[in-house]
Parts: sequence; structure tokens; C-alpha cells
Amino acid sequence: MAERAWGPAAGRGRIRTTPDDFRVIENLGYAPTGEGEHLWLEIEKRERNTLDVARDLARAAGISERFVGFAGLKDRNAVTRQPFTLHLAGRADPDWQEWQIPGVRIVSAARHQRKIQRGRLRGNRFELCVREFEGDREQLEQQLAKVVAGGVPNRFGEQRFGGNNIARAHRMFRGELKRPPSRAKRGFYLSAARALIFNRVLDERIRAGSWNQALHGDVLMLDGTHSIFAPDPLDADIPARIEGLDVHPTGPMVGNGEPVVSDQVAALEQEIIEREAELAEGLRRFGLNAERRALRMRVHELEWHWLDGRTLQLAFALGAGSFATTVLEEFLDFEDASVGVREPGAD
Repeated sequence: MAERAWGPAAGRGRIRTTPDDFRVIENLGYAPTGEGEHLWLEIEKRERNTLDVARDLARAAGISERFVGFAGLKDRNAVTRQPFTLHLAGRADPDWQEWQIPGVRIVSAARHQRKIQRGRLRGNRFELCVREFEGDREQLEQQLAKVVAGGVPNRFGEQRFGGNNIARAHRMFRGELKRPPSRAKRGFYLSAARALIFNRVLDERIRAGSWNQALHGDVLMLDGTHSIFAPDPLDADIPARIEGLDVHPTGPMVGNGEPVVSDQVAALEQEIIEREAELAEGLRRFGLNAERRALRMRVHELEWHWLDGRTLQLAFALGAGSFATTVLEEFLDFEDASVGVREPGAD
């Protein structure tokens, strides 16, 4: 069972009844330089997979797919905006204004010196619409205020698990797949296995009320970075820094390497890792190195207003690797019209 940090859901509703109800704007943290061998295209896509768009861009430009760069894999069931780069290797700009790519609008083009790298982004801004809300509006707004002040658990969303990626990870680790998975699929299965173990640890700490507190043996992460440190037990400033969202407790991204946590936290994490021993051992055997992930995420620039009595509009920004549906789960049971019923609680 996935655990909520700020109490039971205030109500229920529907999301993604149309693609326009779920908008995503990717933020790399930098802009094109205006010169270089790469063509930077700002793309708005509707009901299109990022990988499919990359293939279409490569075909239109007459280049190999490996010369197309992008940072994040964006949801098909949405309207999303993100940049792509095309390595043209000394060629002039193609006539991109004449390209006819289904579900794609090229917003702008500029030159850039480097290929956009996978995973290298600052975060995303989301603009969401919750329709057919039924519940306690006052409670919902109180919970939204708590989200602003205290963040939310940094749980991996259902997108990471892809329906049956965990089952396929088990089969891959046992050597039961009929054929070796592609590099991309192998990555999906490994990511899902790691995410499951992290979510189990996070849920345990929510149940214990320590997801937003430092325990003995914890390792903390500076907000907005991947920098971690073991706090001095005598440092009286740590509780205030955690309350101020400056630092966050962390959980395990299982892989090879010695644990950096100790004492109470090491015991808690080891117990959960042992419950998922096949996944943990498979992750190590496939060569992943141990990392840490913040247990909590700050929700930036959260705004909300009611379009009518049953339609809630939300806008907020999250750091890279965090999920918009995870924010919604803190105060709402919802049906995702693009995939069916999403009842928070089932892993």
C-alpha cells in the first residue's frame, strides 16, 4: 500500500479527459547558444511518444536517430513541450517549416553547440486540470497548503513501472525471457526494480512519520542537487534546515557499493532490501552502482483555482525525476482517463 503523508484523500476526480488537461513544459536550465553544428528545435507534441517524435525528426532531417538529442521521455497522453537537437555536421538548416509530422508543432529553431543529453534537465512545469471533483474542497485546499509548506513524498509514479516491468525484471534476472531485451527495455526493467525498492522504503518511513525527519544514521541531500552528506548528530540546525526544505532525508537506489547510511536507517533499509532480494541482487549483477534519492520533493510555484464547482486547475514545477501524479496522489483519488482507474494504494 502506498502511504499518504498529509492524511486521507480530500476527494476524487478525473484527469487527462483530453490531452489539453495535462500539459508539460520541460526546463533544461539553459537555452540554445545561437551557433554550432546542432539545430535546436523547440517542439510541442500532442499524443505522441518522445522516442517516436525523435525517429520522425531524424527521418525528416535525413540523419541517423543517434544524431537526435533530447533530455526527457515525456508522456504520450498529454500536450508536452520540449527541445530536441539534430546534429547536422556542417549542413545548412533543413526546411523544417515544411515538415509535416503528425502531432508535432515546431515552435522555434536555433543553432546550438552540443547535443542535448538524456536525463540532463532541471525539471518540468505542469499545468493540470482535475474534472468531476467530488469531495471536501476546504480539506483539499488545506492539504495543498501543506504541500506548499512541507513538500510531498518523492515516490516513483506508475509510469516508471509500465504495467508489468517488475514482472519482466524478475524474469530477466532469472534468465526466463525468450530473448534478451533491447538496451532500452533492459533499462526500463532495471529502473522499475530500483524504483520499487525505493518506494517500499519511503512508504515505511511515511508510516513511521520519519519521511521528513532525520533519523540516526541518515544521509541528507541538498535540495535541488544530488549532493549528499551525513549530518553531525550535534548539529542543532538540521531540523530547521529540513523544515525549511533546504535538505531532505534520502532513500536507497540499490546497486553495488558499500551503504552510506548506518544505525537505525541502515537496519530499516536492509530489512526491506532483503524482502526484495531477487531484485536487489539482479540490480547488482547487472552492474548498477548504489545511489541515493531524496525521500521528499519540493513543489515549486504551486497555484490552484476552481474553474467551476467541480473543476480544479493546478500549476506547479518539479525537479527532474519527480512525478506530477505523485503530487496529486497526496490529496486525491483519481481516474486517469488515458489509462483507467488510478487508485493510490496499489503498487
